[in-house]
Amino acid sequence: MSMTSKPNAAHVRELLLQALETERGGIQVYGAAIRAARNKDLKHEWEGYLEETRNHERILTRVFEAMGLDTEMSSPGREVVAHQGASLVAAIEMAMANAKPADAELVAAECVVLAETKDHMNWELIGQVAEQGGPHAEVLAQAHAAVETQEDHHLYHTRGWARELWIQRLGMPAVLPPPEEQKDVQTAIGAARAEKARQDYL
Repeated sequence: MSMTSKPNAAHVRELLLQALETERGGIQVYGAAIRAARNKDLKHEWEGYLEETRNHERILTRVFEAMGLDTEMSSPGREVVAHQGASLVAAIEMAMANAKPADAELVAAECVVLAETKDHMNWELIGQVAEQGGPHAEVLAQAHAAVETQEDHHLYHTRGWARELWIQRLGMPAVLPPPEEQKDVQTAIGAARAEKARQDYL
């Protein structure tokens, strides 16, 4: 039985709308997270991720242009993504206003992980769509190739930061920067290995 089938065009468009909105929200989330960051290495990391996220938005905008899609088209799913992004920014701002600086930094890291989890999945799905072929497969494949490694860094490295910041707040020995950063992790397997090996860094 053949496993190849063409992706549903309407759902591909929905995925791209959500992906673009995720990048736009990510720009706002990183802006807030950078303001909450206390660790200089983490702040520098997020500043780099912010620039990359801005570039991802530009890449997606070019994809929309190549596919003849409206970047400002609304959809119920896109509205949900926009709400989620705004909520993450609000959570960081709430923590900065009401919590200790170290706790606000931890909230910011968790919010970045939440945002990047959705972002990472969007790009995985865009890559899957590109693999199925079709008139826009090359455009999608080029966009996916341009951002894939950066998206891996954003998710796996910040997840490591969030874990180690939590460990630090719990009063236990933390590895800062986290092993994911020191090993330059780029895959889920690499992230799992880095976490397992964190004792080697203490």
